[in-house]
Amino acid sequence: MAKKCDISGTGVMSGNNVSHANNKTRRRFLPNLQVVSLLSDTLGKVFKLKVCSKTLRSIEHNGGLDSYLETTSNSKLTDEAKKIKKSIAKKKASK
Repeated sequence: MAKKCDISGTGVMSGNNVSHANNKTRRRFLPNLQVVSLLSDTLGKVFKLKVCSKTLRSIEHNGGLDSYLETTSNSKLTDEAKKIKKSIAKKKASK
């Protein structure tokens, strides 16, 4: 199971634990992933995704999944998020 955000692609980072004696040992920084159900107002569909808490706050700040995907550039989105964004844009264009 990949430890990666389904929308932003935020993944595991690595670094060092540094002791008081300045000994360095490698460690991993895991993203704070939450499994959430996000509703798309345009599509009327619920998406169950693994999203990191930072991305979830950004989605809520922008007013929902649809508006977040519209305002975010494709270079910052994963392939799955791009598919959702494209289907939202297609549905809005047909209305």
